Amino acid sequence: MLNDKEKLSEIIKMFFDAGKTKNLRVLYNIQSQGSIFSSFSDTRPRDLKDFTTTIALEELKFANISDYDYEIQNLKITLLDNFAVAAFELYQHGILIDNTIYSCKTISSHVRSTFVFSKKPTWKIIHTHMSEF
Repeated sequence: MLNDKEKLSEIIKMFFDAGKTKNLRVLYNIQSQGSIFSSFSDTRPRDLKDFTTTIALEELKFANISDYDYEIQNLKITLLDNFAVAAFELYQHGILIDNTIYSCKTISSHVRSTFVFSKKPTWKIIHTHMSEF
């Protein structure tokens, strides 16, 4: 049986594996769908996003990137009773496909990432913050 830190690490991997497998349904299962959820990212507009907006942008991103792959480095997970914070560096790359103008380009990024989790009754992501170095 996995301990809490191992479970959280697996959830983070599941999040990014959705981009590889295109099984985007998993994003609904590992993130809190309530009003507690929020996110920040480099994706415009750069405002605080709710679950509905975030999931739409995540699905759009992962659906339009071919040959997606990632690497998580320097993962630090801090447990605080029923909450946890995971901070890590994310290296990701793939081929961005734009079907509206029939083009593609190779993308690569190095991202600072923070995920906040709540455990009620299972671990769910309640906030993400990702920004490029």
